[in-house]
Amino acid sequence: MSSIFTVSIFQSALELGCIYALVALALFISFTILNIADLTTDGCFTLGCAVGAMVTLAGHPFLALIAAMVAGAMAGFVTAFLQTKLGVESILAGIIVNTGLYTINIAVMGFSSIANLFGCDTLFSIGKDTLGGTFLGDWYKVILVALIVAVISSILWWFLGTTLGMSIRATGDNADMVRSSSINPTFTITVGLCLANSLTGLSGALIAQYQKSADINIGTGMVTIALASLIIGQTLIGNKGSMLRRILGTILGSVLYRFIVAIALRLSVPAEALKLVSALIVAIAIAAPYVKKKVALKKREFANYRGNAKGGGKVNAENR
Repeated sequence: MSSIFTVSIFQSALELGCIYALVALALFISFTILNIADLTTDGCFTLGCAVGAMVTLAGHPFLALIAAMVAGAMAGFVTAFLQTKLGVESILAGIIVNTGLYTINIAVMGFSSIANLFGCDTLFSIGKDTLGGTFLGDWYKVILVALIVAVISSILWWFLGTTLGMSIRATGDNADMVRSSSINPTFTITVGLCLANSLTGLSGALIAQYQKSADINIGTGMVTIALASLIIGQTLIGNKGSMLRRILGTILGSVLYRFIVAIALRLSVPAEALKLVSALIVAIAIAAPYVKKKVALKKREFANYRGNAKGGGKVNAENR
């Protein structure tokens, strides 16, 4: 058992969990706050990966992160435009944009399915040169991604507390009420989806620099992974409470999901079965609150039944 739970597994789960937490936060904005099923996530993640990889190859690893965020925001804008201006259902809008992004992504990568970043500077190679000689040398990747996630989470927490952020939250609760309050839901939906997909693009760029490569199919199933992370976090922390608590719960869910995947790989689960593992995790995470509620209901019914049975027995004894 000790060979399964190693420091390297914990370290890897933290690294990947923090990177993929940005996608989970994106779904937190679109799915939880705006109540929109945005299926742009898969293609947008690949877009961020492709843009980040190409800008990194050009010698600008930091600018690559910003470029990926801008590209992701543009994808979110197209999705929002289809929904708000052309009347396309949210799910169909995401599918349309996701399909079109495949051609755009492969064009960004020079019509090649793979782009390698070996031999060029990345955020992580610079971090290694800076922190490699210190006592934090082995944890430089964790420190870098944790700092990025901390900054993004702080900005997101602050933004959702502003007037515009509150308007976005209100739009997800009741768009008709927001419209009657002289707030344009078209604008708030557009801003929310642009923000969400910019985080997805940033995550893709970080993954490209983390593994020093970009693949045209890297985003496949990303919405499932992000949804699993989001629901795990909501199951553990709850979907109520302060916004900061919900954001931290989403990040925790992403880290725990990556830890589960790392343990599955350690247990010799075939890599081809990871998608099945992801689907099972999502199913269990989604069903857990419902099952918990049903169990609690059955316990109350059983307690009431026992109470009534005891009361009936006492009455019968008094009648005798």
